[in-house]
Amino acid sequence: MPRLFTAIEIPADIGQSLAMLRGGLPGARWIEPESYHLTLRFIGDVDGVFARDITVLLAQVRRAPFELTLDGLDSFGGRKPRAVYAGVKPIPALLELQAEHERLYQRLGQEAERKFTPHVTLARLRQSTSRDVADYLAPRADFRAGPFPVTQFVLFSSRDSVGGGPYVEEAVYPLDARTDAE
Repeated sequence: MPRLFTAIEIPADIGQSLAMLRGGLPGARWIEPESYHLTLRFIGDVDGVFARDITVLLAQVRRAPFELTLDGLDSFGGRKPRAVYAGVKPIPALLELQAEHERLYQRLGQEAERKFTPHVTLARLRQSTSRDVADYLAPRADFRAGPFPVTQFVLFSSRDSVGGGPYVEEAVYPLDARTDAE
């Protein structure tokens, strides 16, 4: 059974900027730069029929290309930090694309996902304290990268593991300037 998710790939030059942030955080397991992405929707473990249904629905998405900018670093987990990430400016085009993915999956019977926080995970944390994370984030608070063009989104599969890849590109869906609204 494949474990699927949709995402926007991070260009290599932006990935290099992110890779420069690696290190200096005890208990961090750093994501490999070639695995950086912005998840639009985690789908989960699905059977082949459901996977085919998803690929058909995703092919119907019609959105115009747009640009994204990475803006700041933060963490998930509060007092028990779980991950460090680069934030992504939540522009309307991105939020609308993600909302469309959410509607498609709900149409197939999937439950709604938690609130969308656009981000690129840099590290998963084990035994990092909130103080360790605060000390790591403080000198990097002004991190910015981009803008960069987004001309497609990707359906990825991954192995059931602790996360962070490797990911397999199952299908690519170009964003086309011709939208259904035109």
